[in-house]
Amino acid sequence: MKRGLVIGKFLPVHQGHVALINFAIRQCDELIVSMSYTDEDQIAPLLRFSWIQQIFQHNTAIKTHMLRDDFDDESLLLVMRTKIWGDFIERTYPRIDLVFSSESYGVPFSQHLHAAHISFDPGRVNFPVSSTLIRQHPFKYWEFIPGQVRPYFIKKVCLYGPESTGKSTMAQRMAERYHTEFVPEVARELITSNNFTIEDIERIGRAHARRIAEKSSVANKILFCDTDVITTQIYSRHYLGVVPEILYFLETRTSYDQYFLFDIDVPWVADGLRDLGEYRENMMTLFREELVKRNITFKLIKGSYEEREELMINAIDDLIK
Repeated sequence: MKRGLVIGKFLPVHQGHVALINFAIRQCDELIVSMSYTDEDQIAPLLRFSWIQQIFQHNTAIKTHMLRDDFDDESLLLVMRTKIWGDFIERTYPRIDLVFSSESYGVPFSQHLHAAHISFDPGRVNFPVSSTLIRQHPFKYWEFIPGQVRPYFIKKVCLYGPESTGKSTMAQRMAERYHTEFVPEVARELITSNNFTIEDIERIGRAHARRIAEKSSVANKILFCDTDVITTQIYSRHYLGVVPEILYFLETRTSYDQYFLFDIDVPWVADGLRDLGEYRENMMTLFREELVKRNITFKLIKGSYEEREELMINAIDDLIK
């Protein structure tokens, strides 16, 4: 049996890595994919490892492993560094017959393992990308990011503020303009009046979090979210006088790259659920204060609907760049 080896930090895994691994498994019976990590890595090790597992979950001949990188010495010349690597790999895995890589370390590393080296696209002609380039400019190299990894780089935009300020319409318009997805105001799907319970509020919070996760998996670079869990907290406190703890927990699970606070300088329109028209100024103050006390920066969206759209487009274009 021929056993192959691919090593890397996969910070993150990209299509070049995927092609390398698929190339390697075609030439051996079993392939070990060994991901090294440190506590200082910019992307959490368990998350990176889960991406690799998801991508290759249907190929049982690919064996994925995660190793703490506490054995390397970057001060040494490459030939000595790879000797340390080789000794560690020999102590950790069964005998390796083939080493696959696109990097300069491949030849000395394989020699220390007494294995053959097979190079793959060393000039990166077919896959002109690196993990560093993706971390620095994810949208520029979007085509090289696997679907399992893309949600990590999605920019989430929250449309936030009191009722009847145009958030829902704008979320849909922005999603159409940028050819992506939006998360609607989930509460409107689950309740039909403002006579709701704590259980309803908790259900809304969980459903909203699930919808963000679902939409993030298919969004194109940006995900527009109509309201957030802070909004659910505000209305829970206003109507019920209490905020269930689950809403504070859910708040820690999602962060946004841009907040747009929608001003109340547009007509208030009743629609069955809205009943706070006479409290608009108080609610605007409350919504703003909730962001301020969390040190969340935001851009105020005001003026006519056309002016609001222009403000958002300019800000989003900057976010993409």
